[in-house]
Amino acid sequence: MTRIIAGSAGSLRLATPGPTTRPTSDRVREAMFSRLEAREGFHGTILDLFAGTGALGLEAASRGARHVVMVEHHSGAQKVIRSNIATVIPSLPSATTLQAVSARVESYLQAPPTLTVDGVFLDPPYEFEGIEDVLSALEPWLTNGAWVVIERSTRSRAPAWPAGFEPWEDKKYGDTVVYSATWSPKGSQPPSED
Repeated sequence: MTRIIAGSAGSLRLATPGPTTRPTSDRVREAMFSRLEAREGFHGTILDLFAGTGALGLEAASRGARHVVMVEHHSGAQKVIRSNIATVIPSLPSATTLQAVSARVESYLQAPPTLTVDGVFLDPPYEFEGIEDVLSALEPWLTNGAWVVIERSTRSRAPAWPAGFEPWEDKKYGDTVVYSATWSPKGSQPPSED
C-alpha cells in the first residue's frame, strides 16, 4: 500500500498500477522528505519526472508545494496518476495545482521551458542510463537554488552531476540510494546540512 505520509493529505491511500512501476517505499519517501524539509521546504513548482504513481509529487503538494507537474509516458501509470490526483486534490489548499503530463521525460524537457522549477524528483527505471542527459536538459528550467533528488538502486551507477550542481551527501536506504544536489550556476553555496 502506498500512502501520503504527512501534510494536508496525510494518510490518504494512493492507487498503484501493479508491476509496471516501482513506487518509492514509504520508508524511503519519509526519509527523503524529512531531509528536504530540513534543508529546503516545499514551495513553488515541483517536477516529478518518471512519476509512476505520482506519489513523490503528491507528497510534495501535501506538504506545501503550490504547483506540481508529474511527467510519465506509460498509459497505465498515467491513469493511476489521474486517479491519485482526484483522491488528493480535495485535501489541498485551493491554490494548489496538480498536472499530469503524458510524455517521455526527455521529450518534455527538450521543449522550451514553460515553468520556473524549484525542485525536481527523478525516479527513473533502475536500468535507465540517461540521467546526465536529463540533468543537462533540466538546467534551463531550474531556479537558482533549486534542488534535484534522484532515486537509484545500489546496483545502479551513481550519477555524474554536471557543472553547476552542488551535491549533498548521498543517502543509502537498504537497496536504494538517494542522490541530491542544489542547482547553483553562479557558484552560490548550497544550504548547510543539519
